[in-house]
Amino acid sequence: MTSRNVATLVGLSAVAMWATLGVLAAAAGPVPPFLTTALTFGLSGTLATLWLAATGRLGLLLQPAKVWLIGTGGLFGFHFFYFTSLQLAPKVEANLVNYCWPLLIVLFSGLLPGERLRLHHVIGAAIGLCGAAAIVTGGRGLVIEAAHIPGYAAAVVSALTWSSYSVVSRRLGAVPTEAVAGFCLATAVLSGLCHVALEQTVWPAGPGAWAALVGLGLFPVGLAFFVWDYGVKRGDIQVLGAVAYLSPLTSTLLLVAAGFGSFTPAIAVGAVAITAGALIASKDMLFGRRSAAGDGHGATATDA
Repeated sequence: MTSRNVATLVGLSAVAMWATLGVLAAAAGPVPPFLTTALTFGLSGTLATLWLAATGRLGLLLQPAKVWLIGTGGLFGFHFFYFTSLQLAPKVEANLVNYCWPLLIVLFSGLLPGERLRLHHVIGAAIGLCGAAAIVTGGRGLVIEAAHIPGYAAAVVSALTWSSYSVVSRRLGAVPTEAVAGFCLATAVLSGLCHVALEQTVWPAGPGAWAALVGLGLFPVGLAFFVWDYGVKRGDIQVLGAVAYLSPLTSTLLLVAAGFGSFTPAIAVGAVAITAGALIASKDMLFGRRSAAGDGHGATATDA
């Protein structure tokens, strides 16, 4: 297995961790979103920083201002606009617009030096988006109202923020993944300020809710961002974007398994579409159609 494929698999572990976001958030109870973000990023950022200090690598946090702006802007900006969209537009529609980010990653990756955007990448990501639409909407039609346009606009910005951050991170391959610890801490501080300004404080009720919050901080709002950074910098970014649609599918299945929902035909349709899209987009990695020169940074894929 090539180093590029290994890095892709490491990045895809973030998708698996993000799948637990829904069930852990449900278990944490009605904690406001910005408070949840402040607590979880605060936990992950603090643990990672302590680890860097213990291993003598704290100096890796000393990065140029541009790097801090991109890293913090990506993490905090995505969450800020996503939460804003949920406040200003119906949650189903806002979620679906937000889930354009994997497709946008695939499309934007074509702008990277040495990367070739191929038709099967776009087809796979588009099929994945259709599958996500089936799951998010429950197979129902969408109602778009003019009064909710600001919310939809915020969802578009959230999708653009995360996709742009992921693609630009590829250009910052020299920046160590350990720097994400600082971005997490900065995001925690900014989220805490937003909580104080915009939300009423509601703390987790009981040990189980606190345990769920810790789980969020350790994995989907913690380690996931570190392995994603590693994956987008060193792996196959088109595959990462397209396969990211497995996140809403597995998240929904976990919620069903945990008793927070029921299995529906729309979920079945979404599962088939997302799986098919992921396989189509990943065919180079799965069937070895990438040239030997395609291993490593800035690799160019061979034609099918």
